[in-house]
Amino acid sequence: MTDRLSLSNLSSLPAAVTPPPYDREAVRAGVVHLGIGAFHRAHQAAVFDAALADGDLRWGILGVSLRSPGVRDQMVPQDGLYSLVVRQGDEQRVRIIGATQDVLVAPESPVAVVEALASPDVHIVTLTVTEKGYRLDPATGALLEQEEDVASDLASLAAPRTAPGFLVAGLARRREAGLPPFTAISCDNLPHNGRRLRQAVLTMAERHDPALAEWIDRHGAFPQTMVDRIVPATTPDDIAALAIQLGVEDQAMVKAEPFSQWVIEDSFASERPDFARFGVQLTGDVAPWEEAKLRLLNGAHSGIAYLGGLAGIEFVHQFVARPEGRRFVERLWDEAQTTLDPPAGLDIAAYRGELMTRFSNSALQHRTRQIAMDGSQKLPQRLLATIAARRAAGLEVETLALAVAAWMRWQGGVDDAGATFTVDDPLAARTAAALAGCGSAAERVAALLAIDAIFPPALAADELVRSTLTRHLERLESTGALAVLA
Repeated sequence: MTDRLSLSNLSSLPAAVTPPPYDREAVRAGVVHLGIGAFHRAHQAAVFDAALADGDLRWGILGVSLRSPGVRDQMVPQDGLYSLVVRQGDEQRVRIIGATQDVLVAPESPVAVVEALASPDVHIVTLTVTEKGYRLDPATGALLEQEEDVASDLASLAAPRTAPGFLVAGLARRREAGLPPFTAISCDNLPHNGRRLRQAVLTMAERHDPALAEWIDRHGAFPQTMVDRIVPATTPDDIAALAIQLGVEDQAMVKAEPFSQWVIEDSFASERPDFARFGVQLTGDVAPWEEAKLRLLNGAHSGIAYLGGLAGIEFVHQFVARPEGRRFVERLWDEAQTTLDPPAGLDIAAYRGELMTRFSNSALQHRTRQIAMDGSQKLPQRLLATIAARRAAGLEVETLALAVAAWMRWQGGVDDAGATFTVDDPLAARTAAALAGCGSAAERVAALLAIDAIFPPALAADELVRSTLTRHLERLESTGALAVLA
């Protein structure tokens, strides 16, 4: 049996592998991260690791899994170490990230998580809990107070269950101890993510203690952010191939493209690393960066996911390698670009070219079905907001509507070859119930448009949007995604 990666065998790794160049025993955990999945380990953790390597040892990470022990069981036996594998074409670089000091599993140790959030060493809390982890209505941004876990946290924070609940409980402990609040940084693809996180936290805090809510509102910080790096899911084959290269097994490895971007609103409650030194962009207005990324990269990704998934195209690079796939992406970008007000320093034409190069990176093996998850939470900001902006300007939405129609077709759980699959989405039961008994494409479109947790009523009432969706869905159902693309 191959040994697991650990501190004891770091020195035996191949010379081409970059190990942590700092004394991990001297590192303090200044960051708590909620939702320690692959994206965090390939993105924010790499930035904090760079700060440690530069000699600022305040920025170790305490990771928290809000649901399962899977990541804890991958990382703790490896002393928190893992490989960041950066792939481009035939080239691969491996760096061992040592920033994570420990991993807690929130359902097992909720009190320990709150104690960590209240530590005087902690100045920053980052979150990658996916869109659904904020427990917010995708359409309104309001806290979903009727959800069981949210209702539990609204009643008592003795053992929190949700990300907003943990933040409020930790902030309450800090206030009691006379400590300043931490800066809470959402790193998920939510529009106005800092504002939404702040609203969720203040809503919950107000219910427990209005004075606490006022203190958080006055002294806390929830900066807006934009994050960008393609991080495909790790497969058993990835782990096995890396084990041959390293001579040890790394069950916590993550793989990513070379490109990485993090834009943060320059608004902090207390100490922070010298982010700019490590490639992070600090700005007074994140929104233009956020919109460009959501509407171009993420919007195209969702269209690729559903059309590609229906057509049996497994990977993103395979989709854009097809002339009809590349043409679809370019036309979607043509439509989305008209809704943008790009910030100084962002050349949209160059950005589009860079995105296509990134989509074409065959080394990433980025699966369309991975992107297709949680579509009900992603559609509003990735596609529907763009459609609404174009309709407000009196413009058609042909290609954007095709992407949404493909999502509608995906809700049936059957691809173009007739193979069934599970729709992995928090609203899957609701979309299935809406489609039950519908006889025509027009009825299916109307039933899904009526779900106001996804579709804003004004958009659902737009006759051009409805008719365009119906026309595309009819064609997808009768001829299949590849024929529609062609």
